[in-house]
Amino acid sequence: MRSLPEDFCVDELPLYRPSGSGDHTFLHIEKRLRTTEDVAHLLARFAGARTRDVGYAGRKDRVALTTQWYSVPGLDPQRARELEMPGVRVLDAIRHGHKLRTGHLSGNRFRIFLREVDARQSEAAIRRLEEIRRIGMPNRFGVQRFGRDGENAERGRRLLRGERSREDRRNARFLLSALQAEVFNAVLEDRTASLDTVDVGEVAMVHASGGCFVVEDLAREAPRAAVFEISATGPIFGTKVLEAAGEARLREHRLLERFEVLPEDLRVPRGIRLRGARRALRVRPGAATAERYDDGLLLRFSLPPGSYATVLIEEILDSRDRAVQPG
Repeated sequence: MRSLPEDFCVDELPLYRPSGSGDHTFLHIEKRLRTTEDVAHLLARFAGARTRDVGYAGRKDRVALTTQWYSVPGLDPQRARELEMPGVRVLDAIRHGHKLRTGHLSGNRFRIFLREVDARQSEAAIRRLEEIRRIGMPNRFGVQRFGRDGENAERGRRLLRGERSREDRRNARFLLSALQAEVFNAVLEDRTASLDTVDVGEVAMVHASGGCFVVEDLAREAPRAAVFEISATGPIFGTKVLEAAGEARLREHRLLERFEVLPEDLRVPRGIRLRGARRALRVRPGAATAERYDDGLLLRFSLPPGSYATVLIEEILDSRDRAVQPG
């Protein structure tokens, strides 16, 4: 994967269009071999703004060809369109009334070409993709969430312990989210039931609305899980998270205790809110297709915010132990 940046293409799907008026300018940017943070720093310098005032909805891979939206305060759209930087191209610039916030996207669309995948592997991957289209894939966080050295979660744990840090607020939140991701992945790994099932006491999510509830009537809820109307969830730990019940609660609390993140024991750094949430244990890729070529396999699909293309690739190639590397 990623023999060329163009092998891994990602298009951010915005949650809304900029209005055309306001004090911020939304820039639709194509980047190649650049991190999201690199581009944010460059835009801040270009506009004479602070980096923390540059907004973006989510981070995109570096070794890739990606498009995403940024917001910059006080930047004239015409001047923004004239911006020239290595690896960066401005596709559009439109005024809007407020900063673009993390999570303000409806999803991401992917086009990924996997090289050196032989015919046997391709056929197995296509069969596995069909199964994923039916029951979904594990919604675990990808390895890139944990940093190139894999230590982001531990750095987040040190923040919760109250150890001194020079991290700015945005990066501190990111490190804490890596710890949340580590705990969620452990909960998902610990659960042995099939992804298309729920159990009494588990917290289920209604996919159409995002609402969550504790499963009480299994006869009623099991058919809904079987048709992907609802899914079991895991905790994104925090100060206000809907608790599971019964054995499901005990199972989750054992893991929260192991990671030292029980809600009643959290010491959240000053200035940061860590309310927590529930995250579905599975996700279904949209418009997922796989096409075999002589020199590899072409995948096209979309995913909702916070779900990882690398996880889908690991699942269809059964390559999790061989570490699909992030960009």
